[in-house]
Amino acid sequence: MSSYSLPYYADPATIPAQLPTSEEIAAAHKILSDKSATKVVAIGDHFVVKYGPQVDLLEGETMLFLQDCSSVHSNNEIKFIVMERIKGQDLSLIWAKLDHAAKEKLAMKLRTIFAELRQLTSPGGYCSVGRRGLPDGIFWTNDPLRPFAGPFETEASLNKAMIAKYVEDGLSKHKANYYARTFKEVLQNHPPVFTHADFQRKNVMIRASSKPLTDQAELDVVIIDWEFGGWYPSYWEYARTIFACGRWDDDWSLWVDGILEPFRNEYVWTNMFLLELWS
Repeated sequence: MSSYSLPYYADPATIPAQLPTSEEIAAAHKILSDKSATKVVAIGDHFVVKYGPQVDLLEGETMLFLQDCSSVHSNNEIKFIVMERIKGQDLSLIWAKLDHAAKEKLAMKLRTIFAELRQLTSPGGYCSVGRRGLPDGIFWTNDPLRPFAGPFETEASLNKAMIAKYVEDGLSKHKANYYARTFKEVLQNHPPVFTHADFQRKNVMIRASSKPLTDQAELDVVIIDWEFGGWYPSYWEYARTIFACGRWDDDWSLWVDGILEPFRNEYVWTNMFLLELWS
């Protein structure tokens, strides 16, 4: 993989149109997401921009690492990540309309994508791009002097950080000790593998095509939203994906078992842990 420094602007010869200016971004009318300090907008036919004071440019660097970004830069306190606009639908909108054959075809494509991601070599232990801390929300703290995100040389040190965060959040020290004893048995021997860490149907785009999914034509699938990407223990993707099944009102978890390697014991324990941490 190539290395990049920020700010980064793609070679104009490699992109379909001129990059939008800050003024064009601020004036955009097609708003895809609007949170308190982060907005996502569509600019013309070619670009989507995530921008705002709370945008973490690590996400842009991760996409550059995956060779999937046009621009990563900042303007005073506002940070910008400019990406290709995918013309299509996200999987959450069309899943209920797919028949078994289409789901099977899609699952095979996603399994191949994740298998390729797993081949990306860690720069050292459990970390994000540039060997920085892991951005998953489980490690978040509002105290920059007490970071929990690593990077971690070992899975044991990552487990200790999870326990420390649990205690920091004011939860039972006795339950924390129980988790610590259990994690030593259950959450071990999982090598660091490159992980999306927010694999949900809303983050899977099916590029528009004139052919239905049941045809033999190759599916054009794009995974978006790399905010939490990095090298996590090998069980992490499965555990977090099943955790995000929400109301469990359809068959998505069945297909997840065919896309990702199942880690059922690890899921049960991390599910319990996350429910307490975020309740």
